[in-house]
Amino acid sequence: MRHLLFALLLAIVSPLWAAEPRELTWSALVPADAPPQQAQQMPMHDLTQLADALAAESAPAARQQSPAAPVVRELDGQRIKLPGYIVPLDVTEEGRVTEFLFVPFFGACIHVPPPPSNQIVHVSAELGVLMDALYQPFWIEGSLKVEQSSSELAEAGYRMAAEKIYPYEM
Repeated sequence: MRHLLFALLLAIVSPLWAAEPRELTWSALVPADAPPQQAQQMPMHDLTQLADALAAESAPAARQQSPAAPVVRELDGQRIKLPGYIVPLDVTEEGRVTEFLFVPFFGACIHVPPPPSNQIVHVSAELGVLMDALYQPFWIEGSLKVEQSSSELAEAGYRMAAEKIYPYEM
C-alpha cells in the first residue's frame, strides 16, 4: 500500500517538476560555433545610466548589427525563462504592451544599434505589461520558437507567446 501511494504521488508530482521552465542566459541563444559578434552593451540592471539612454531617444534609429545571426535550433519548443528588457511594438488603449521585442539590455533597438537577431525574442502577451513599467528588467516564461520575425525596429531570431511576465529581481 505504501509503495502504491508513493507511486501515485510520484505520478502526480513528476509532471509539475517537468513543467518548470529552463532558465537561460542570452549567451545560450547563440550557437557555440557561431562567428564572434561585435561587442555590445552589457545588460544594465542598476539603471544608473538611464538618463544617458533616455537622452539618446531623439537620435535616429540605428542599424541592426547582424539581422540574420545564427540561432540555436535545439531550443525550438523548449519552455524557457529569460531575463531582459521590453521594447514595445503594440500598445493597447489601456496602455498595456501586448507585443514587444525582448532584448538583453536597456535601450536596445531604440537608443543603440539593435543587437544581433539571435539576441532578440519577438514576444506576444495576452495581458501585456503597463507602459510605465518598461524601464525595469523582466523575466519572461514560455515556449520558445526558433522562428525569424521582422518588425519596424529589428529582425528577431526567436518568438514566444509569453505565459508569464514579471519583474526581474536580483
